Amino acid sequence: MRLIKRASTSFLATGALISVLTAVAITVAVKGFGLSIGGALSLYFIVWWTLLFTVLPFGVRSQAAIGEVVAGTEPGAPSVPGLNEKAIWTTMISDAVFVAVVAALPLSGL
Repeated sequence: MRLIKRASTSFLATGALISVLTAVAITVAVKGFGLSIGGALSLYFIVWWTLLFTVLPFGVRSQAAIGEVVAGTEPGAPSVPGLNEKAIWTTMISDAVFVAVVAALPLSGL
């Protein structure tokens, strides 16, 4: 948890952590299950993007709920979206789902 909080404070640290985690998952798929690099990247992108939309709503409090609506914005807009932290969580969940899918389905040569 602390690593995620610390990495999410910096855009560069978030990008580095996401890159390392993604590289590990892609390497497992290519070396361990016989996927091509392009196939593994394509499947990973689909899994990551799909899971991003499931992670986005977690922990969101609207400006109206907090009572601090910025003039000219939608009251239902998030007050603190925390996108860096959500990107890290999405990547960690995607890694697990991606490796499970690759292990469960016969995708060798994709």
